[in-house]
Amino acid sequence: MTRYRHLITDDNRKWWTLGAMCFALFMVMLDNTVVNVALPSIQRDLDADIGDLEWIVNGYTLTFAVLIATGGRLGDIFGRRSMFLLGVVIFALTSATAGLAVNSEMLIASRAVQGIGAALMMPATLSIVTNAFPAAERGKAIGTWAGVSALALSIGPVVGGFLTEHVGWQAIFFINLPVAAGAVVATLFAVTESRDDSVDRTVDYPGVIALTAGLTAIVFALIEGNAWGWTSPEILGLFVGGAAALVAFGFIETRSRAPMVEFGLFKSKQFIGSNLVAFIITFAMMGSFFFLALYMQDILGYGALEAGIRFLPTTVVIAVIAPMAGRLSDRFGPVWPMGIGLAILSVSMFLFSLIDIGTTYSGLIVPFILLGVGIALVMSPMSTAAMNAVRVQKAGVASGVLQMSRMVGGTVGVAATGAIF
Repeated sequence: MTRYRHLITDDNRKWWTLGAMCFALFMVMLDNTVVNVALPSIQRDLDADIGDLEWIVNGYTLTFAVLIATGGRLGDIFGRRSMFLLGVVIFALTSATAGLAVNSEMLIASRAVQGIGAALMMPATLSIVTNAFPAAERGKAIGTWAGVSALALSIGPVVGGFLTEHVGWQAIFFINLPVAAGAVVATLFAVTESRDDSVDRTVDYPGVIALTAGLTAIVFALIEGNAWGWTSPEILGLFVGGAAALVAFGFIETRSRAPMVEFGLFKSKQFIGSNLVAFIITFAMMGSFFFLALYMQDILGYGALEAGIRFLPTTVVIAVIAPMAGRLSDRFGPVWPMGIGLAILSVSMFLFSLIDIGTTYSGLIVPFILLGVGIALVMSPMSTAAMNAVRVQKAGVASGVLQMSRMVGGTVGVAATGAIF
C-alpha cells in the first residue's frame, strides 16, 4: 500500500483528511436514523417487545449523547487521530456483533457500546478538519462536513428501508464494516496527529463521572418521559438528580487542574450562540423526521422504504446547498446564512403544523424543500462559528460540546414530538 503514498502531498493532504473524516462521519450519523425502519423486522426475528425496540434505538443515542463531550476532551489530551481510530475500531466491532445478534439483549448491548465508539469518533472528525484547514478555507471544509452529517441523517430511512427489504435487517450493521475499514486506511495514510499541548496528560475522573451521571439521568428521563409520565416520581427524580450532578460537575471543573470542559469557552458569545442554534436546529430536524416518518406510514399508508424515499426533497436540497453555505460563511460571515436559514426553517415548521388527516404527500413537498434549505444554510455556518470562536488547540473539547448540544437537542425534539403525536 506504500506505493500509493505519493498521491498524498502537503498541498492536498487536507482534502484527503476531509474525505477520511466525512467517510466515517457518514457512517456514524447514518446509524442515528437507519435503524428505525428496520424495527418491525427486528421485532419478528428476535421476538422483541416494544421496550426492547425502544432501547435498540435509545441505547445508541444515550451513550453517544452522554459521552461525546468526554470524547472530545480525550482527543485533546491523547490525540484526536488516536481517539478517532479507537472509536472506529469500537464502532466496527460492535456493528459486527449487532448484525450477529441472536436476541434483543445482545443487540441492545451492541448498540450501547457502538454509541461509545461514535462518541470518540464524532468530535474528532470536526476537530481534525478544523486543524487541517486554515481559517480562510475552514468554512468550505466544515460546510462539506456539515452537509455530509445532515445528508446521512436524512438518507438513513431510505438506506435502512432498502437494506431491510432486499437483504435483511442485519445488513444495516454489516454495511458499516467496509466503511470503517476504508476510514481507518485513509486516516493512517492522510491524517496527522494533533492535540492540545497546553493541558496536562491527565484525565479529570471526578469530572467525567459527574458529567456522565448528570447527562445520563437527564437524557434517560427525556427518553422515558412519554412512557413513564413527565410528572412521575421517577422522571422528576431523574431530572433533579441529573441537575444536581451537573452542578457538582461545575463545582469540580472550576477547581480541577485539568478540567474536562473549560468554562472559559463560554465567555465567547459566538460559542454560546452556536451551541444554542445547534440545539434548536437538531430539535427541529429530529422532531420533524420522527413525526413525518410516523405520519407517512400510519396515516398515508406508505411502507418503510416508500416513506424513506419521500424524504428525498429534503435530502437532495441539503446535499446541494450545504457546501455552498460553507462558502457563503467564508465570504460573508456566519450570521447572515444562519439567520436566513433559521427564518426559512421557521416557515417550514409553520407549514408542517398545518398538517391534518386529509393532507396528502403533495402538500408536504414544499415544507420538505424548505426544511432542507433551512438545515443546509444553518448547519455549516453554525459549526464554523463555533470552531472559529476557540483556539485550534481547544478544537476537541469545543467540538464535543457542540455535538453534545446537537444530540441533546435531537433527543428533546423526539421526546417533545412523541408527547404531542
